[in-house]
Amino acid sequence: MAKTSVANNVTRSNRKWIIGYSITGFILFITYQFLIPWEGLPLGIYDAVYRWMPPSAINESLVYVIMALGLNIVVGYAGLLDLGYVAFWAIGGYCAGWFMSEFFYFLNINFFGSVPAEAPGIHINFWMVLLLGGFICAFFGVLIGAPTLRLKSDYLALVTLGFGEIIPQVFFNGENFFGFNISNGTKGIVGVDPIPVGVKDLGPFDFGWKLLIFLLLTAIMVFVSLRLRKGRLGRAWLAIREDELAASMMGVPLMRTKLASYAVGAFAGGLGGVAFATHVNGVYAERFNFTISIFLLAMVVLGGMGNVWGVILGAFILSWVNGNGLTAFGQLYNEQFGTEVDFASFTFLLFGLVLILMMLFKREGLLPESRLKLMLHEDELDDEDASTSKKKVGK
Repeated sequence: MAKTSVANNVTRSNRKWIIGYSITGFILFITYQFLIPWEGLPLGIYDAVYRWMPPSAINESLVYVIMALGLNIVVGYAGLLDLGYVAFWAIGGYCAGWFMSEFFYFLNINFFGSVPAEAPGIHINFWMVLLLGGFICAFFGVLIGAPTLRLKSDYLALVTLGFGEIIPQVFFNGENFFGFNISNGTKGIVGVDPIPVGVKDLGPFDFGWKLLIFLLLTAIMVFVSLRLRKGRLGRAWLAIREDELAASMMGVPLMRTKLASYAVGAFAGGLGGVAFATHVNGVYAERFNFTISIFLLAMVVLGGMGNVWGVILGAFILSWVNGNGLTAFGQLYNEQFGTEVDFASFTFLLFGLVLILMMLFKREGLLPESRLKLMLHEDELDDEDASTSKKKVGK
């Protein structure tokens, strides 16, 4: 009876969050697609929106949300510490560069692409490249996971850290990869195909419609995360996260279950990589560095590991502060007080302080998962129970 009541509460809570997400997404889309381009909008509102929440920053935040939701499956659900998640972002991004541009100019392949058929290069439809990038990343997730997931905690973190360093370096020096140019090195791959949506093709400055696409991709990741969390595989991930030995004794196949989490998480990395390439209209090797992996992990920790809505909140907060919020606050502060403080340079100092404070006072994150919250506060609850029992005995 109690179990059914808890399940109903979770369902009601998820329903409220889904409604809130849909309303927020609808308001953002109307604002950026119709309201901002309207010439009758008062200049003050226009300036405020572009200072505090420009459309490019919102779109980039959504890409970070997609990536953080993927990492949450690996870290938050299965409890596998992954410090190299940026590698999947890079692979996904280069999938967009390879299959949606003129990079391979000596070929002429066009499969439902959004450019003329005679255009040189490989031009595959954006929606197919999304799946292609996701599956290629999932393959690499299984490839790297198979020999390493027998490791635990710190050792696994070190191996994934190495993977996250190696893959971006391969692309960074990929101008001559065994005689082939696979990435154009530091110059990157500039210009990817527009996104076809039927009535028009979305270029790099169609922020409003791209916002809708990124919202859709985020909604798909939310749906997948919630469904997996509720199913048998999700319960197996939680069992491994909480006690790997007990899970194996209960018949959970450890390797297969861990590999599944890596594959699903990597698939999300591929989606995010392709989406990001269309957002910045290119792929640039210097964007895929170690700090991105830590940044994504901080989003998961801040929001609440294992809680989809918490991770979305954490990703939005950190990506907004990093991308635009701190700079906008600095401009306002300098205008008000006549100073020239470079607030953007304090970004990582601020993030470090936030993480320290979170670990000291709210380890479970802003919106914690109920199971994880109980685990982290198990000792405090035991002390409370013991104290209550003593009082009853005293009476």
